[in-house]
Formats: sequence, C-alpha cells, structure tokens
Amino acid sequence: MASSAESFTPVYTPPGWRDNVKDLAAGATGGVAQVVIGQPFDLVKVRLQTQGGSGALSLTQQIWQREGPLAFYKGSLVPLLGVGACVSIQFSAFHYFQHQLTSHNRPPTLPQTYLSGALAGLTNSILSGPIEHIRIRLQTQPQAHPLYTGPWHCALTLLRTGGLPALYRGQTATLIREGHGIGIWFATYEGLLSLAAKRQSLTRESLPNWQIALCGALAGEMLWLLSHPIDVVKSRMQSDGFGKDQKYRSFREAWGVAVRGGGGGVWKGLGTALLRAGPVSGGTFVVVEMVRKVLG
Repeated sequence: MASSAESFTPVYTPPGWRDNVKDLAAGATGGVAQVVIGQPFDLVKVRLQTQGGSGALSLTQQIWQREGPLAFYKGSLVPLLGVGACVSIQFSAFHYFQHQLTSHNRPPTLPQTYLSGALAGLTNSILSGPIEHIRIRLQTQPQAHPLYTGPWHCALTLLRTGGLPALYRGQTATLIREGHGIGIWFATYEGLLSLAAKRQSLTRESLPNWQIALCGALAGEMLWLLSHPIDVVKSRMQSDGFGKDQKYRSFREAWGVAVRGGGGGVWKGLGTALLRAGPVSGGTFVVVEMVRKVLG
C-alpha cells in the first residue's frame, strides 16, 4: 500500500466473464432494492408531474387517506419483475462498453465513463421504456374507475390500441433521459469513488459501505438534477390519452407545453425526485457492491 494519497494509483483490470456474471446477479439484486426503497417516492413524483397538486406532502397525505398505504406500491409488480433486469443490463453493459472504450491497463477517464454509462442507458431503454410506460399508466389511472386490472392487461390494452408504437410511447424522451442520465449516474459515482479511494490510499473494494452509499446517493442526486425536465415530458407522454383524448402528438410538442409552464413546468416533482434519489441510488450501489464481494 502506498504511504500517501498522492502516490497511490489505482490499477485498472479488464473485466472477464466472471465479472459479467457478477454484474448481472448484483444488478438484479440492486434493482429489487431500488424498487422497494423508491416506489412510494416514485408514485408521488409521477402524480405530481402528470396531475399537479399543491405539493408532495399534501399529495402523500391524500393518497394515504383516500387509497390506503398499499397504494404507494401501486404498479410495483412490473418494476419488481423488470427493474432487476434493467439494472442488470445497466451494470453489465456499462462494464462492457467501458472495457471497449478504455485502453488496456489504464483506468478509464471521466468522459469514457460517461459515454459507457450513456451507451448502457440506451441499451437498457429498449426494456425500460415499456416497463416504465406500464408503471405510469397504473400509477395514474382513476382510483374509482380503473382502466386496467393489472400490468398484463395494461400491456395488452396498449398493444391492441396502437401496437408497439403505443407500448413504446415516449421512447424519444426515454432514450434521452436514459442515455444522459445513466451516463451522469455512473460518471459521478465512479469519479467520487475513485477520489475517495485515492485520498485514503485504499482500493475501491476496501472502502466502507457508508462511503459507497454516500457516493451512490450523490450520483443519484446529480442524475435527477440534470435529467428531470426530460423525465417530466416522458411522464406526461406516457400518461396521455389516445385518439381524441391525446394532448401531445410528439416529444417536441410535449416539451414545448412543459417549458411554457403548463401544469407546473419541467421542474414539477423535482423535490420528490431528489428526496427519492439519495436513498434509492445509494442503496442500489451498496447492494451491488456487496453482492459482487460475496460472489468473489
């Protein structure tokens, strides 16, 4: 071990197939943790973005009183089944692209890390797009007269309504948010983790869990600060009606309405998103790192 932080240089080791298996397993576990921790926050965020309201606390109280505590996990079956797969794809694709973009035996630069994360986010969006669309439909449907009996009914209804384009509504916004957002997420996390390890002359594997959680939490805050406006547009498009009830014909139109301030503007629900981001992101990275250590 080096005697000072200034003389410590982390060694980059290219990933092998065992690392890919660990990424998949750790990502799946981290995805489940992400849903369990973040679903109540996400429900409030989506409703604020799509239906407005006086504030997150007031809306939370209304949901509790009118729909009961289980309402905060409305639409969670699809995320539980799908987010684990999505996070698995994110981590395995991230390390794959990072390996492709990085010179052998040299640690990746911050731009390389961002690009690797962005490519992982774009790859993941193929699966995350329809999963989030279904979740948002279930979270925003009327309580008194629900339109869908569950996630599978929702998916089939969308397919019958307009085929794959209906299922993938808002995909342009999803691609932008996932690409830029996941790029920021991994770049911030890896940058902070490397800085913490270097300052303490430690390897990243030996950092305590609280530091991993802190780096992950800050990465989550940065993700949502820099991608929230796109997420607002995505939520509006994916909760929009069909046919004569459709308000937004394109991403550009939805963006224009949001920017002009209709229904709260592009920053509606940001407070709830940031409140959710810290524990969800920190918990995800801690679980992922713990599972990777257990798997050796």
